[in-house]
Amino acid sequence: MAISISLTVNGAPVTAEVEPHTLLVQFLREQQRLTGTHVGCDTAQCGACTVHLNGRAIKSCNQLAVQCDGMEVTTIEGLASSDGKLHPVQQGVVDEQGFQCAFCMSGFIMSTVGFLKLNPNPSRAELAHGISGNLCRCQDYNKILDAMMRGAEHMRRA
Repeated sequence: MAISISLTVNGAPVTAEVEPHTLLVQFLREQQRLTGTHVGCDTAQCGACTVHLNGRAIKSCNQLAVQCDGMEVTTIEGLASSDGKLHPVQQGVVDEQGFQCAFCMSGFIMSTVGFLKLNPNPSRAELAHGISGNLCRCQDYNKILDAMMRGAEHMRRA
């Protein structure tokens, strides 16, 4: 039995019918066609599915879509400005070429943006700890941290 939900996704109001067991990540990818949010593990271990729910970074594979009724969701697609300018953390990834396969990158970016709201001037160790819920199968963590630190720098200047 489908349930009607209304929420805001990347600044736009959305009303949809979802099954009670539909995960937020499934709703975003399958119904909203926002495929930048990745499914890496389905067990909230890897962080590839990280989005912001009411401004807080969460793992969307561990959240039912019906629980998000009335809330605001921001995905990786919603970070860039309406004129296409990248978010400062996204720009940091481009500047540092901070990825190999990039499967994990949307989760790292969303986690970093969420962390930087709490700590806008972190040390490298603080940022590493703050995004430690994200995994990279290529295991290029130094390059990823370089990119996230560059993004933090861009945010401070913005």
